[in-house]
Amino acid sequence: MEASVILPILKKKLAFLSGGKDRRSGLILTIPLCLEQTNMDELSVTLDYLLSIPSEKCKARGFTVIVDGRKSQWNVVKTVVLMLQNVVPAEVSLVCVVKPDEFWDKKVTHFCFWKEKDRLGFEVILVSANKLTRYIEPCQLTEDFGGSLTYDHMDWLNKRLVFEKFTKESTSLLDELALINNGSDKGNQEKERSVDLNFLPSVDPETVLQTGHELLSELQQRRFNGSDGGVSWSPMDDELLAQPQVMKLLDSLREQYTRYQEVCRQRSKRTQLEEIQQKVMQVVNWLEGPGSEQLRAQWGIGDSIRASQALQQKHEEIESQHSEWFAVYVELNQQIAALLNAGDEEDLVELKSLQQQLSDVCYRQASQLEFRQNLLQAALEFHGVAQDLSQQLDGLLGMLCVDVAPADGASIQQTLKLLEEKLKSVDVGLQGLREKGQGLLDQISNQASWAYGKDVTIENKENVDHIQGVMEDMQLRKQRCEDMVDVRRLKMLQMVQLFKCEEDAAQAVEWLSELLDALLKTHIRLGDDAQETKVLLEKHRKFVDVAQSTYDYGRQLLQATVVLCQSLRCTSRSSGDTLPRLNRVWKQFTIASEERVHRLEMAIAFHSNTEKILQDCPEEPEAINDEEQFDEIEAVGKSLLDRLTVPVVYPDGTEQYFGSPSDMASTAEHIRDRMKLVSLKRQQLRHPEMMTTES
Repeated sequence: MEASVILPILKKKLAFLSGGKDRRSGLILTIPLCLEQTNMDELSVTLDYLLSIPSEKCKARGFTVIVDGRKSQWNVVKTVVLMLQNVVPAEVSLVCVVKPDEFWDKKVTHFCFWKEKDRLGFEVILVSANKLTRYIEPCQLTEDFGGSLTYDHMDWLNKRLVFEKFTKESTSLLDELALINNGSDKGNQEKERSVDLNFLPSVDPETVLQTGHELLSELQQRRFNGSDGGVSWSPMDDELLAQPQVMKLLDSLREQYTRYQEVCRQRSKRTQLEEIQQKVMQVVNWLEGPGSEQLRAQWGIGDSIRASQALQQKHEEIESQHSEWFAVYVELNQQIAALLNAGDEEDLVELKSLQQQLSDVCYRQASQLEFRQNLLQAALEFHGVAQDLSQQLDGLLGMLCVDVAPADGASIQQTLKLLEEKLKSVDVGLQGLREKGQGLLDQISNQASWAYGKDVTIENKENVDHIQGVMEDMQLRKQRCEDMVDVRRLKMLQMVQLFKCEEDAAQAVEWLSELLDALLKTHIRLGDDAQETKVLLEKHRKFVDVAQSTYDYGRQLLQATVVLCQSLRCTSRSSGDTLPRLNRVWKQFTIASEERVHRLEMAIAFHSNTEKILQDCPEEPEAINDEEQFDEIEAVGKSLLDRLTVPVVYPDGTEQYFGSPSDMASTAEHIRDRMKLVSLKRQQLRHPEMMTTES
């Protein structure tokens, strides 16, 4: 019978073993009766349970039963005493009935117990609580009877429940562990069996051992408790609760549990090995199956940046799936390394084989992934360079297709420089494309059939043709642009030359205008004598030659612009402006120059005739006397004076004077002075006597 089964009855404390002993070392059984009617069946059950606890040796010493009737009636006490005959007749040596303060009928009670003594088989005495120490030592009595023995029924009941639970669990656990351990000793058959969860103990050995140790510790600590300097026996001492039994169970449990741990270790190692083998095969099967199939399906490199990026994204998804399996590989490799370090020789060969197989497959697959990633990256870079080069060629072609209409030669030079820079950039881009393309072709050529587990010659040919086609197309486009650049360069150089001719022609007009301005403003003197005038006339002719050269140079430049415009198929902006200006200025210069020559020639004639007449000893006196010569000099002088006052009239009707009015007045004054001298000379020749008188 277990305490847990009758726990509600035991909690009523109908009877208990306090742990106290009589003078014969027999256990004291206390039955505390109460005012309420005692259930005899429950009391019988309680007594049966309590009497099953002590050992046979303890039972042989007999029991002293204390029936506490102070709160009960005599009939109940009598019934309990008689019931003891049926429950433990041979084990009860003395029954002490503690009577209440209100004394029962002594005659009746004495007569009844005395008459039943032989039939009961034990002595029954009626005693007051304060007289109970005559039969039992005070230290063996509880406080209810004036003793010093401490007893806590609920504490005892809890310890009893713990003890019985431990005994039951440990006994069952020992049987299970023995079955497990004995089964593992039959040989290597255990290694071949799969793991069965039912093969495990029904309870946790660690928990049971901990419970046992706590229980044993409690028993050992509570064996003796001091009270008022005396010693009281604990209700949980070694005879009452079988402390040796707990120790024996613990020893057996430790032994069986140690064996069980070794069995579990072996089983766990084998289970771990089987799990590792299963996971290794899962990794290998996936990498060689779906993983390789994914890579076999991806062989292209794309025909543009967007296509290559899409392939890269797809490859990243494939890599992500592989990463999960590679993580399993790392974990498995660590587990295998840990098992190898354990040094179990019987599993070394199998573990190393698994590790080698797993590593070979994973490294091979990782190499394929890396190769594919590098190939796609190279393809992306190739298409990127190709796109940049295509944009550069488009920009260059667009620049070449736009008609050149620069404002001046400097802008043409700038445009030509920009054109050359773009062409150079295209050359650099094409060279970079060739390098990227060749590198990509080298990678493709290294793509052996083992990489994806199939012949990739056809796929490689498509990729190679695409790469070579892109490079050839870019080369042709670049060649066409170069041809167009050569034509445009020639045209722009002609335009530069055209602008240069136009600028130089305009400069010639400016120079000729400056010469005309100098002629009118500075070439005003007619000389003081014939010799000086002749020198001025010679200088003027040279001056006219310079102007003629300038005019001819301008005409040649304008003729060159006409030729260049015809070659460029454009209209010269200077032919309708510069040439008329050049001809107009030259016409003005010619008119002014001719006027200057006429004046100088008239001045030479005037000065020459004047000098002949004014000489003191003329070589031809007969000429001097010629009146006609005087008239001619006078006529030339007047004509010259008149010409000085007349402006130069251009074809457009504009007028221009030589020099300033003061300059003309000074020249005219000099001519008048000479004419006065000639007139005076004429008078002297007419009237010689005037010369004599004067002399």
